[in-house]
Amino acid sequence: MSIVTLMIYIAIAAVLLTIGMMYVMKNNKSVLMSFVQNFAGLLFIFSGWVKAVDPMGTAIKMEDYFAEFNAAFADSAFSFLAPMFPFFSQYSLAVAIFMIIFEIVLGVMLILGDRPKLTAWLFFLLVIFFTILTGYTYLTGFVPLDTTFFKFGNWTEFKATNMRVTDCGCFGDFIKLDPRVSFFKDIFLLMPSLYFIFRWKDMHQIFTARRRNILILVSTVFLILYCVYNFHWNEPHVDFRPFKNGANIAAIKKTETDAANAVQVIAQRMKNKKTGEIKDFAYADYMKNLATITEEWETIEQLKTEPTIKETKISHFHITDFDSDDKTDLYLANADPHIMIPIYKAEYEAIPSKKIVKDSIFTFDTIQVAGVVDSFQIVKSFKEVSTREVEYYKIIWDQDLLDILNNKIKPLVDQAAKDKVKSSFVISGIDAEKAQTLSEATGIKADIYTADEKLLKTIMRSNPGIVLWHNGVLLQKWHYKKLPEWQAIKAGFVK
Repeated sequence: MSIVTLMIYIAIAAVLLTIGMMYVMKNNKSVLMSFVQNFAGLLFIFSGWVKAVDPMGTAIKMEDYFAEFNAAFADSAFSFLAPMFPFFSQYSLAVAIFMIIFEIVLGVMLILGDRPKLTAWLFFLLVIFFTILTGYTYLTGFVPLDTTFFKFGNWTEFKATNMRVTDCGCFGDFIKLDPRVSFFKDIFLLMPSLYFIFRWKDMHQIFTARRRNILILVSTVFLILYCVYNFHWNEPHVDFRPFKNGANIAAIKKTETDAANAVQVIAQRMKNKKTGEIKDFAYADYMKNLATITEEWETIEQLKTEPTIKETKISHFHITDFDSDDKTDLYLANADPHIMIPIYKAEYEAIPSKKIVKDSIFTFDTIQVAGVVDSFQIVKSFKEVSTREVEYYKIIWDQDLLDILNNKIKPLVDQAAKDKVKSSFVISGIDAEKAQTLSEATGIKADIYTADEKLLKTIMRSNPGIVLWHNGVLLQKWHYKKLPEWQAIKAGFVK
């Protein structure tokens, strides 16, 4: 679905709601104001809901923004603001939930007409915030990757690949909006926000003040529980991510890869070395006159055809062992069912420690071989055992993680192994040595691999979780708190 189609659907719903208020509730001062209230309210409720089904996805997007703001402000006159962004990043999930609930509740307040003046100002301030956020993201397209936002003298021609955050996250994973489109969408929303500011007295109000307060309170409590449910107690109950149950990940990845490989270069955007003029050269002409053109012009970027299929995170599905050997086909080209246990964040404490190491010392002597002229033999002889103290880091794994692995994951893995269904862990942020200590701490007999943290978060919100694969198809995902018995999984998915 496109943003235009979505806006049309919301406008139709707003018209129907407005007609209902006019002829059923008979409670409106201005038909135009009622329509704008309902349109803006429904838009905020919907955009908040598609994020509420997966608040962790919004938190991941917030982390991207915080990281970029930290880098941009650290090297500017506003460097004193930079330290707050890593702090916010630590609580990105709480920030995301607050923003989601605030957006939805504000939408409810608009439709109810609750506290008109306050609602008008809150809507205006939130739209301003979104406009700054999406505007900043769009404008980073003018900022080369080797510089920062506030060094305005280094800005160049717009390049989409320069944008630090390529998707604003306004509609979660339901619709992926280009930052430029999202920015224009927020510019459009400034019009109703200003309308509310100047004409808030014309806003309709439905129900009594007491009923409105009860509805807002109940909505807030419900939304808090709903958001927490969709990551803490279970996987999102509506999954807009590409890694959804039943998806043929192998086929999708191949299709996306083929589409990306079919992209053709159509022109070279170049800059004159002397005058700074920007000009596009057709690729055929550029290749034909390469030597002549490059004497006076330097390439800014290649202009390419759009891929017939847009890339998703599936294109970056890549699993390796700790020697960087590719293990992706274990999941995408495996004729046998296979269980993946993704852990995007393995909590542990590295404690500086010391230990005694024993070394055997040998001596080497050269002796002449009896009866053979100029022939010698080296003889190795044990001398003694020496001891030395070495420093190392003792890995103490988070007890909650160990309890989950030992009490929930290990029984499943052991039962599956009896039916010849193998399992493997995919953990981000650890090395082979830490993987070995985790195996020893749990006693789970399964291979351990590694992958990008964002990839694992995209696949699974539960940490850890269970993913059942077969022939490149992601059959089913389970939050560790909703993990069924192996026999139930076997009966439903393993043929």
